[in-house]
Amino acid sequence: MNQKLLLEEIDFYLVTDSELSKKGTLSDVKAAVESGCRIIQYREKNKSTKEMINEASEIRSICRENAIFLVNDRIDVALAVGADGVHIGQDDMPIDTARRLLGAGKIIGLTVHNRDEAIEAEKNGADYVGLGPIFNTSTKKDAGNGIGPDMIREVKSAIKIPVVAIGGINRENCRIVVESGADSLVAISAIVCSDDVKRETKEFIEIILGNKTA
Repeated sequence: MNQKLLLEEIDFYLVTDSELSKKGTLSDVKAAVESGCRIIQYREKNKSTKEMINEASEIRSICRENAIFLVNDRIDVALAVGADGVHIGQDDMPIDTARRLLGAGKIIGLTVHNRDEAIEAEKNGADYVGLGPIFNTSTKKDAGNGIGPDMIREVKSAIKIPVVAIGGINRENCRIVVESGADSLVAISAIVCSDDVKRETKEFIEIILGNKTA
């Protein structure tokens, strides 16, 4: 299956965090995929390249054809394990360089913070944008202040590629995020700090789908 086609169907988006996780990254990914999560981003800042490749290989096996598997920042790790693509930030490798390394069939997501950055991302060939932080968050220390859900509407009206909302999102505020037009959303601590990742993931998916069809 062309994993890019799955981008049109994504709802909840899992980003791993080994420092916050109660049961470990592999357990979180397995539970999320079993719950129907269709996109997984492996984000790891504190392990060696060898450890990352080993763990990413296992995640690749868990995702198989059921979920898109992306690696945060590390294009070398993504290539080593045959991931579906990468997610990069504004200060990481330029999209055109990443595209040359990964090839046309791979997915590239880019973090953006406003309408202009989103337009530029689409123009440069990003397959989706990660917009945030929507709300203030402590998960990513350098994320900056929340930009608010109104920015989702502004960005959605300016680009055609999917918009993934991230930053400070939880079950209490996720509805306004979907109502504002986000195609998908990330809620890190709400998932990986949970005692039941499968249940939490299912509940987020139900909320997202319910609001998309409302």
